[in-house]
Amino acid sequence: MNEELKVRTMAEFMAENKQPEILFWVGSAGSYDDRAKKITKAFVKILNKANVDFAVLGSEESNTGDVAKRAGNEFLFQMQAMMNIEVLNAYEVKHIVTCDPHSFNCLKNEYPSLGGNYEVVHHTQYIKELINDGRLTIEGNTYKGKRITFHDPCYLGRANSEYDAPRDVLKKSNATLIEMKRHKSTALCCGAGGAQMFKEPEKGDLDINILRTEDAIETKPEIIATGCPYCKTMMMDGIKFKEKEDEISVMDIAELIANA
Repeated sequence: MNEELKVRTMAEFMAENKQPEILFWVGSAGSYDDRAKKITKAFVKILNKANVDFAVLGSEESNTGDVAKRAGNEFLFQMQAMMNIEVLNAYEVKHIVTCDPHSFNCLKNEYPSLGGNYEVVHHTQYIKELINDGRLTIEGNTYKGKRITFHDPCYLGRANSEYDAPRDVLKKSNATLIEMKRHKSTALCCGAGGAQMFKEPEKGDLDINILRTEDAIETKPEIIATGCPYCKTMMMDGIKFKEKEDEISVMDIAELIANA
């Protein structure tokens, strides 16, 4: 983490007998993948700017187990989940915010049956909340009039019916939001759901992330906005494949707002 980014762990809060407002669940992609680390840093920048008292688990955070579950290894998922729930419950965590819709879905919908009950919020929902509460203001016109199209992450949109928060936040940037033909409930997956991130695609005529990138390119965007580290990677690979890197950039909403 950069020097100017203030990040404290739950252990540090505990030592002072305090509770943070939220626990920021970084997730595996946000911790290890270079492209996703930029999302993590951008979101921390936003939290600092809004003076949010937040904590991370640091080295105590383990994978949610989502990937194991999607790949069919229920036993491994439950082991991972129980380990995390033990840590979260020991710290009496109530509110979790994450930039990863896979973690969001897993913590929100799959942890309760194992004893992990938390209020879980996606970072786009939380940014919207900060703006509405007047804790975060977007100054300047960094993106005024820029053509932006938003790609709905499956685990945020279709799995959890959240379509408005990311769009509401993007509108605050004064950009021109153009929808792809397939959007909201009819949006096409980028291809990295269900543990696909870690394997080669099956044989076929066209990789799904290329097909989804073509959907985006049709809107003639300057920026493709995403709300998921996996989506960002898949869309960036799609843009590279289409040799459009000089014309179109792919950015997570946290990065867009941090810049604005």
